[in-house]
Amino acid sequence: MIFKDTITPEELEKLPAAQFTGEVMVIDRIDDKYRFAIDYLKTLKVIGFDTETKPNFVANSRRNKVALLQLSGRDKACIFRLHEVGLTEELKKILSSARVVKVGAAITDDIRALKYHGTFNARGFVDLQSIAENWGIQEKSVRKMAAIILGMRVSKSQQLSNWEAKELSEAQQAYAAVDAWVCQKMYLKLLSNPTVKR
Repeated sequence: MIFKDTITPEELEKLPAAQFTGEVMVIDRIDDKYRFAIDYLKTLKVIGFDTETKPNFVANSRRNKVALLQLSGRDKACIFRLHEVGLTEELKKILSSARVVKVGAAITDDIRALKYHGTFNARGFVDLQSIAENWGIQEKSVRKMAAIILGMRVSKSQQLSNWEAKELSEAQQAYAAVDAWVCQKMYLKLLSNPTVKR
């Protein structure tokens, strides 16, 4: 399969919306659900990775800490509310494991921001922005890459919402789950296709 190198806004808007149909687990305390999520993530070889941070609309003020860490497999998306649970030792082990591939986009800033919650040695990360060129794809945004690779449109409607809200809305949960899941899905689709010969 040959991927397009770019996509127009008109083409993008015609695509079906990306929807994660698996289980979304919002984890805001260290309990059985947290332990189940960690055990699930330990079974995976490829994990979709993303973070969300509450936007700060005040100029020249300090950026907020990362509010959410999203780690997703094919059928479960685990959303860790870091201002509630922190970056636990189990999460640090996953983020530091070279045997578990964590796939995201523009991950350098995410990793740097996560380290404000606790130090870890980031290993096993793949940045879709860095590898998409190998398949002839010039686009860098998750929205456009997902359109080209998967033929689906990722909504960005919740991007600037309050990720530190007392309760995450269903729309926020769906957005956070899709953003991580779609990265894993794109990576697996790319690997199933030959790279462009230069």
